[in-house]
Amino acid sequence: MAEAQRSERAGFARQLLAVGRFTERRMEQMSGEHDFWCVDDWEAVAAEIGAELGISRGRASSQMRYGTALLKRFPKLGEVFVAGEVDFRVIAAAIFRTDLIIDRAALAKIDTELARKAPSWNKLSREKVTELVDWMVLDLDPEAVRAARQRDLDRHIDVEPGQNGMAEIWGSVRAPDAAAFDTKLNELAATVCPDDPRTKTQRRADALTPLAAGAATMPCTCGSQGCSATPAEPSTSQIVINVLAEAATVEGTSDRPGYLPGYGALPAERVTELAKHAKLRPVPIPKDLLAEPHYRPSAATARFIRCRDLTCRWPGCDQPAAVSDIDHTVPYPVGPTHASNNKLYCRIHHLFKTFYAGPAGWTEKQQADGAVIWTSPTGRTYTSQPLGALFFPQLALPTGPLILATGPPPGPNRELAMPTRKRTRARDRAYRVQWERDLNRARFAADPPPF
Repeated sequence: MAEAQRSERAGFARQLLAVGRFTERRMEQMSGEHDFWCVDDWEAVAAEIGAELGISRGRASSQMRYGTALLKRFPKLGEVFVAGEVDFRVIAAAIFRTDLIIDRAALAKIDTELARKAPSWNKLSREKVTELVDWMVLDLDPEAVRAARQRDLDRHIDVEPGQNGMAEIWGSVRAPDAAAFDTKLNELAATVCPDDPRTKTQRRADALTPLAAGAATMPCTCGSQGCSATPAEPSTSQIVINVLAEAATVEGTSDRPGYLPGYGALPAERVTELAKHAKLRPVPIPKDLLAEPHYRPSAATARFIRCRDLTCRWPGCDQPAAVSDIDHTVPYPVGPTHASNNKLYCRIHHLFKTFYAGPAGWTEKQQADGAVIWTSPTGRTYTSQPLGALFFPQLALPTGPLILATGPPPGPNRELAMPTRKRTRARDRAYRVQWERDLNRARFAADPPPF
């Protein structure tokens, strides 16, 4: 077990350092002319790493930051990491808590201390590791302690998929908002009649639907004709969720589950129940989809593409269909508007395809079953399969082969269409680091040590 643990640590350390070296090499090769682009050179490198490792651009970017930090800021800590002596969670905590240090001498001293002490911290909690690193930072560069962010800035609400058609909601919000939310759930839970079979806890959970719809009451489930509860108001909410299911499941004659994008499987009985009050939209049969004469796909073709793909089609990206664009693989009008020539890209990867693909960059090819094959400038290939077809194989039936010509060359001055940043990524980071240091300086001036 111990040997396997060391191997796991060392393996991930080698991966991070390889990512860091690759990032430095690629960034040196690029001229910096894209620094103000929304999809800058850093994003381009993240797309390449994400495709190779099969991870999202967020995870790729995170590994790039850790890898370059170990190479540039903590080379000695990187040595004990690659020797398998330190857990990554210790490395991650150390890098984050020292992110505000800008003095090279202070960094070198902390690097030496971390390399010596971190191997004994593996058994400690993240909180304890944070305290120990902060103690080092406070001793060498008090303005770099990450204490500037107040709890109010960290407020959040998170929703994560659970199991068996359930989800989990948690967060940290301002106390008055929490009190108002708590009171509103109680009010809605009290609008049913005394014979409603649900407990108060269950009614509070079910109250989320009328709360999101802006309703003043929630439906009673007593089933009595003489129910004394005020009838629930028809929903006027513009919020839409999409559930994908087979027709037999919707009709209640099949036990096959439905699929709620981002949350997973829904039991068949829940799908049948939802279908009684939902707007049903049939998904076209692949063989019935024909090439269309317009740039924008018809509603039926767009529905098929979104249900087939479910997420962005860049390898490793999982941005949902709701925030993704329908993109022509071979640009229109050379390539027709057809399910075999269209797929989903999130906005970042759509821009990446538009501005970084071409004869000297990335190339893509789409198959009749929706698979997309990307070839990098170095000749490496990556295949992206449509997610919806993994749950419902009938969505992967070939839509019919198309004869596609080579896409037209990029037009002149196309870089003018790229959204830009107000500050480069490097300047934005320097600004945020200085902002937190200034807040620390002001805090120390108001309450100088010892605290």
